[in-house]
Amino acid sequence: MAAPASPSSDDPETLKALLAEERAENERLRQIILAMQRHRFGRRAESLPEDQLLLGLEEAEQVEAAGFAAEETEPAKKEARRVKRRTNRGALPAHLPRVECLVDIDSTACPCCSGALHRIGEDVSERLDVVPAKVRVLVIRRPRYACRACGDAIVQAPAPARVIEGGLPTDALVAQVLVSKYADHLPLYRQAQIFARQGVSLDRSTLADWVGRAAFLLRPVHERLLETLKRLGKLFADETTAPVLDPGRGRTKTGQLWAYARDDRPWGGTDPPGVAYVYAPDRTAGRPIAHLCGFAGVLQVDGYAAYESLAKGGAVRLAYCWSHVRRQFYDLAAASPIATETLSRIAALYRIEAEIRGRPAEERRAARQERSRPVVDALEAWLREKLGLLSRKSNLADAIRYALSRWAGLSLFLDDGRVEINSNTVERAIRPLAINRKNALFAGSDNGGEHWAVIASLVETCKLNGVEPQAYLADVITRIVDGHPQRRLDELLPWAYPSTPTLQAVA
Repeated sequence: MAAPASPSSDDPETLKALLAEERAENERLRQIILAMQRHRFGRRAESLPEDQLLLGLEEAEQVEAAGFAAEETEPAKKEARRVKRRTNRGALPAHLPRVECLVDIDSTACPCCSGALHRIGEDVSERLDVVPAKVRVLVIRRPRYACRACGDAIVQAPAPARVIEGGLPTDALVAQVLVSKYADHLPLYRQAQIFARQGVSLDRSTLADWVGRAAFLLRPVHERLLETLKRLGKLFADETTAPVLDPGRGRTKTGQLWAYARDDRPWGGTDPPGVAYVYAPDRTAGRPIAHLCGFAGVLQVDGYAAYESLAKGGAVRLAYCWSHVRRQFYDLAAASPIATETLSRIAALYRIEAEIRGRPAEERRAARQERSRPVVDALEAWLREKLGLLSRKSNLADAIRYALSRWAGLSLFLDDGRVEINSNTVERAIRPLAINRKNALFAGSDNGGEHWAVIASLVETCKLNGVEPQAYLADVITRIVDGHPQRRLDELLPWAYPSTPTLQAVA
């Protein structure tokens, strides 16, 4: 029996299939080129970053101020600007110290009749001033006493404990170095230059020694912070790279800083916000499993597959991030009506979220069931329909499969008012790490990465709770050096310290 003939290249059906496959491949390549062009020449985020927007506004405001200064050569305009400036200024904070400066007349004799002038009132105005940071030397004297009667007894007060035995810095100075490095993103070599301008020669390695010793002391507080965040059953998780020097190979290797955050303020929760970073030398699935040992509840994450192993036991439910889904379609929207429509439907969900932000969890759940669920259900059916019309190799099909494969986790926010629609909370917590990474370039070792995680956790949690980090770290270091008991570590967590509303506004 003869074998069946193979399809001829001239067969219309074969040609049609080959043409369809070629068109799909061309479309896929075109999308890749568009994505590369957007990455190279276009904005890299769906919206203009706030920091970048503020930079633009600063420039505009500077130009405006220069124009006003030029106009103030005219007395009438100068007076109008002065009145407006005083109206918008507001009161300076009451807790700032006041230094009074008396501006008085040269003579109390009347310029008309030479009689004595008497005081009938005064004008008082306040201006904001600053005294540049000054390095000072704290001299500690410990008198010794002896008994004249017996001649044997010599009494002296014990020396105060130091964070670095025999070292130069006070606890407050060490805290200042930590805050400058991890909150203000000043590398140690720049801090050494600042000290040098005041005539104090401190080598960068000396500052690094202070940071390492402080991180060792603060490690129990960091561990307690992570354990406390895990206890309440809802966390955000994400990770970011942490370049680490690899001396054996003369280059850097890529470590990871894992971030675990909690913020219940969007639904009126009473537990204080916080974030704990954990350094790891790699990004394997075993890392979050080890970090979150004992955690049970909702974990809000991006699409990274490492988190899926946490959900296998059933104790952890994964809530996926709609921002990451939106990002998949954003790069394709310029050339795809399907991607554009998907973005429009996701935007409807975000509009609902903006309206219910800050309401109690049950109200948010009810609103989502009534308004958001129909949008989500319709979007799922629509995406499944469109997926059947697309080539499996296209980028748009990949984006749709990314969403549909995580649909249960993407829908979890509909049934729980405590859950957010995205994981932006932890992404905001990672942003300071990226700034520090850009300025410092890399950590010196795996131990340096661990120090980074410990101190950054406490600094960023202070900022989330409106606690001044320098005063906090100085006090915590002092209390630990003085022998604060381990059983009372809760007293050293950032939210146990008083907050300042103005700090909460800028954190």
